[in-house]
Amino acid sequence: MENRRTSRNNGMSAMLKAVAAAVKLVASEEVMPRYLKVTHRRKSDGSLCTEADTAAQTALTRKLQAILNVPVLGEEMPADEQHEIWQAGKDGLWCIDPLDGTSNFVRGLPYFAISVALLRDGKSVLGVVYDPVGDEMFAAEQGKGTFLNGEKLVAREAAESMAQALANVDLKRLSLHLVEQLATHPPYSSQRNFGASALDWCYTAAGRYDLYLHGGQKLWDYAAGTLILWEAGGHACCIECDDFAQGDIWQRSVIAARDAKLFEEWKNWIRSV
Repeated sequence: MENRRTSRNNGMSAMLKAVAAAVKLVASEEVMPRYLKVTHRRKSDGSLCTEADTAAQTALTRKLQAILNVPVLGEEMPADEQHEIWQAGKDGLWCIDPLDGTSNFVRGLPYFAISVALLRDGKSVLGVVYDPVGDEMFAAEQGKGTFLNGEKLVAREAAESMAQALANVDLKRLSLHLVEQLATHPPYSSQRNFGASALDWCYTAAGRYDLYLHGGQKLWDYAAGTLILWEAGGHACCIECDDFAQGDIWQRSVIAARDAKLFEEWKNWIRSV
């Protein structure tokens, strides 16, 4: 079923095309040549970082600022620098995750992506997520719909009920009680989680996942993905509140689904347990 925003615009804007082309070039020059060949280190928060992360961030910063010269906030920056850039970027800000799913990248699991979003007044107005292994480029612009490899995204039909749904659930930052209920009384048919939040949003937008739940994402995890889902006609909120934009900028929980009926059922179930 074609998503509900299809008729609003027939193609990607020149700017969206330029960003997508820049991301694809960085993937081919900085990321994929290092796949399965790069060493890694652990950052202070315990997460992994590789030469591919840092090289891609540097290249993306240069290319994106050539498209629009506004500040760039990247995952591989110190936290104090990220906060300073956020405060300075109200009129325009690139937010990038140069390699979302670094642990997968290091171990040879083909589920990782480059994520780029343009924010104005703290809201995403353009988003690109590229999976270089599958060569899938998800892209969206505010009011213009969602695209997959340059064509309007055509999503899979949603499950008829939550009991038949496929859910993507990241358990790490959920409450113990909610985790126990999901483990013992899951309301869905089956569950997955592959460790790359940016792609999780895109797969939800495409109907590959019917339901999505995450206990706490960073800004660069959700900045592009939320727009891609919303422009595909999907829905998202936080566990704590209905307005996703009211969540903590730096650690935001996620309840999401593309189908409106499933979204309401999923949200209500999570909040009722």
